[in-house]
This record gives sequence, structure tokens and C-alpha cells, in this order.
Amino acid sequence: MTSLPITLTINGHRHKLEVDPRVTLLDLLRERLDLTGTKKGCDRGQCGACTVLVDGKRINSCLALAVSQDGANVLTIEGVAHGEELHPVQAAFIAHDGFQCGFCTPGQIMSTLGLIAEGQAGDDPERIREGLSGNICRCAAYGGIVEAIVEAQEKLATADRRTAA
Repeated sequence: MTSLPITLTINGHRHKLEVDPRVTLLDLLRERLDLTGTKKGCDRGQCGACTVLVDGKRINSCLALAVSQDGANVLTIEGVAHGEELHPVQAAFIAHDGFQCGFCTPGQIMSTLGLIAEGQAGDDPERIREGLSGNICRCAAYGGIVEAIVEAQEKLATADRRTAA
């Protein structure tokens, strides 16, 4: 099959690539670009382990063809922290014991970032659980995750207010 040229900005770095049109974004990230933080779980879009942000919106990268994302900005778990400084969501996951076995955590964090950006999280635990319902936790860390999201939202809102002032 003929490869197609695409350009993606991934974690702030521009990549010009030739890709087989059958390759998923997940496989491109993991197998070709060695960005293995995004996990391959069910490979059917049911577990959320492969969640990344594309142009600021959550998607299951196992269901997206890489060529369909041509020109997009992709954020993976590798691009969330700023050097050694964790993102407030990552720090809150640690503070509230929201980490799972490590397999689902990257997708949970990426989905959380999308949920907060969408303004859908709020501080209602049921609303947060519903917003993350596409991410299946096999380790039952939901209680800590919900607490982490509430705390991270508060920190991000405070940071936004400081930036605006």
C-alpha cells in the first residue's frame, strides 16, 4: 500500500511523516515515534487506555487513523509535564492516590485534561465519574481520581486567575 504524507504536531514538536493509511494514531505514536506512554488496551475504544488530546479534544487513538489527523496538534502523556515539573493533574493524582497499575493511568490523566478543558468536570463526583466513564479502571482507584480532579481544577482555576491578573 502506498504511504501518504502527513504532518502532526505532537507534544509541541512538528513531525512530517509518511504513513500507511491503515495505521492508527496509537500505533504511529507507540511503534514509530516511540511514545509508549499511551497504552494499547482493548484496541476497540472501550477502555480509554489510549486516550490522547487532538486539537484539545479527547479521542481514543486506537480508533483514529493517523492520516485522518493530518495537520492536528496531538498531546500525549509524555507532553503533559513541563520538564521535571508535573502538571497539576499529575500532582493531584499522586496526592490522592489516583494512580492505578500504570496501564490505565495515562489515559485517565489525558481524559481528565480533556474533561477539565471541556468545562465538564465540576465538583460533583457523579458528574466527574460520568465524564470519565469511557476510561475503565481495572484497579478501582476511582475515589482517588475524583478527589484528584476536584483538586486539580481548583489549582488550574487559581493559576488562570493569576495569569489573567
